[in-house]
Amino acid sequence: MATVLYITAHPHDHQASYSMAVGKEFIEAYRQANPNDEIVTLDLYKLNIPHIDADVFSGWGKLQSGTAYDQLSDEEKAKVGRLGEIVDQYVAADKYVFVSPMWNFSFPPILKAYIDAICVSGKTFKYTEAGPVGLLGNKKAIHIQARGGVYSEGPAAGFESGHSYLQKIMMFHGVPSFEGIFVEGMAAMPDQAQAIKEKAIQQAKEVAKTF
Repeated sequence: MATVLYITAHPHDHQASYSMAVGKEFIEAYRQANPNDEIVTLDLYKLNIPHIDADVFSGWGKLQSGTAYDQLSDEEKAKVGRLGEIVDQYVAADKYVFVSPMWNFSFPPILKAYIDAICVSGKTFKYTEAGPVGLLGNKKAIHIQARGGVYSEGPAAGFESGHSYLQKIMMFHGVPSFEGIFVEGMAAMPDQAQAIKEKAIQQAKEVAKTF
C-alpha cells in the first residue's frame, strides 16, 4: 500500500478551476486503480504553513546550538514544530500529486511556502563534499497545471517557470519520476476551452492508471 499526497494550490474548487477539475478526475481514477492506497488531501489554502521568518531562523539556530525544544519561545515552538510536521508528512509519503494554476508565469505563493517547508537538509536532501544529494529516490510525482495561454510551444514557451521550478525541486530531492499534465490555451481560444479541458481529463485518467 502506498501513501499519496494530493496537494492542491488553488483557492477555487473543481467547478471553477480547470486545474482542480483535471486533478479531481486524476485522483478519482487513481483511487479506482489503487483501492488499497491511502490518499491524503492537502488543500494548501486551508493549512497552517508558517513562512520562514525571524522566529523560524531564531528557533532553528537555537536548536542547532543545543538549546532544548521546550526552551524556545512560544512563537518559535509553534512555527518550527509545524514546519517539522509538514516535512515529516512529506517524507513519509510515497507519491505526490501537485495541482496548481499558472499565475504570472509561476504558481500561487502558497505553493512556494509549502516548498520552503519541505526543503530541509537531512530530510529531503543532504550536503556532501560533491554537493547536495536528494534523499527521496524511491518517490514519484506529477504536476497538473492549468494555463490560460499556450506555453508548451510557440513564442511563450520560455515564459513558464512554475512547472520548471517544481521540476528542479523534485530533482533536488532526488525524486526520479516527475511528470506534467497541462491544461492550456483556454483563455487564448475560449471557443475550444471545453474541448481542451476534456482532452486533459482523458489524459489524466490514463496517466493515473499507471502512476
